[in-house]
Amino acid sequence: MKRRIENTAFQCENCGANIEPLTNGSFRNHCPVCLYSKHVDNFPGDRASKCKGLMKPIGLDYSGKKGYQLIHQCTKCQKVGRNKVATDTIQADNLIQFMTQIG
Repeated sequence: MKRRIENTAFQCENCGANIEPLTNGSFRNHCPVCLYSKHVDNFPGDRASKCKGLMKPIGLDYSGKKGYQLIHQCTKCQKVGRNKVATDTIQADNLIQFMTQIG
C-alpha cells in the first residue's frame, strides 16, 4: 500500500517539539521527544482514520522480525497499536526517559 503522506517534518501536537523526517529510510510516525503519536491510520500508511486522537506511549515490546516497538493507546478511542522504534537517525527516540517513567 502506498503511503499518502511521505516522510515529512511536523510539530508534535503533544509537546510542541519540531520533528525532522527520518534519515534511515523509514517513515516517522511518532515524536522522538515525548514518543506520542497521532491516530491517523486504520491500516499502516493509509491515513484514513477519522479519529485523529493522540496516541499515548504505554509500553515497549521486542519482536525478532521488527525489533523494538512502542505500544501506543489512543487517548480518544482507546485503540492500541505498535510503531517501530526510530534508531540510527537524527532525533532518535528518547527511550531511556520513557523506560524510567514506566519502569
